[in-house]
Amino acid sequence: MPWYQLDNANDPRLDELAKQYNLHPLHIEDARSEGEGVKADTAAHYTFAVFKPVRLEPDPDEPSESRPVFTPLDIFAGKDFLITIADPNCASTNQALDRARRDGDDAHPGKLLYLILDTIVDLYFPAIDYFDDRIDELEDTVLSNPTPEILQRVFALKRELIDLRRVLVNTRDASLHLQRDPNSIIDAEYQPYIRDIYDHVARLLDSIETQRDLLNNTLDIYLSSVANRTNEVMKVLTVLGTIALPAIAISGIYGMNLKGLPFEESAHGATYVAVLTILCTGLLLYLLRKRNWF
Repeated sequence: MPWYQLDNANDPRLDELAKQYNLHPLHIEDARSEGEGVKADTAAHYTFAVFKPVRLEPDPDEPSESRPVFTPLDIFAGKDFLITIADPNCASTNQALDRARRDGDDAHPGKLLYLILDTIVDLYFPAIDYFDDRIDELEDTVLSNPTPEILQRVFALKRELIDLRRVLVNTRDASLHLQRDPNSIIDAEYQPYIRDIYDHVARLLDSIETQRDLLNNTLDIYLSSVANRTNEVMKVLTVLGTIALPAIAISGIYGMNLKGLPFEESAHGATYVAVLTILCTGLLLYLLRKRNWF
């Protein structure tokens, strides 16, 4: 069985193969669409599938961290032919195709399709483990140092999880289609393997839901930590303002040049007023301390 490997969907050879094997124009359009999601569709004599292997690349904004990158892999699998369109620079795609070449059987295109999909799904597990490590790190950091940069990392991680979840949901639907469509290239011999892939994707989605809950908890902890810090600052400022109140009140009264104020005619009036201010401040500190306000 011939296996045609193309590096780009705009390759003119794809048009020749489309005429040779009567490929549907809509499937050719999907293969050439950059924003096409994961899907599986069955024509009369072949199965068309779009998968998105994941790989981790350094984040340009945070070089110390990585982010998931999805590269489309288009497959036309017929009973007597196989066409794959993949980026040759994607290590995850190459790993999936290499396994299919090594363990597949040219006489069974359904097995080749299964091996490719199974490898792609297996590669999602290291990405999930990486997200687990990042979330654990964020949970530790948000308790010790809740800075705005941590908040940005939480939101960035949430966006990455949303993208990963979207791809996995579509992958789950595609594997379900390969199970239930009677015209699928996956025959009865390999249906149990496709069901196993479906179970793996369902488990991955459960892990993502758990991670999203953990991120929401991390966000709540961040907001609580910031609120507590704000409360502590306001408490200190309030205590300082309250301590200064007697001095401000007494100095304000004597600063109005009123007649008949205590100690006004005394030679030691300034000393008496200072002592009175200190006594009032000390009494106020005693009352605040007794109430455990600081």
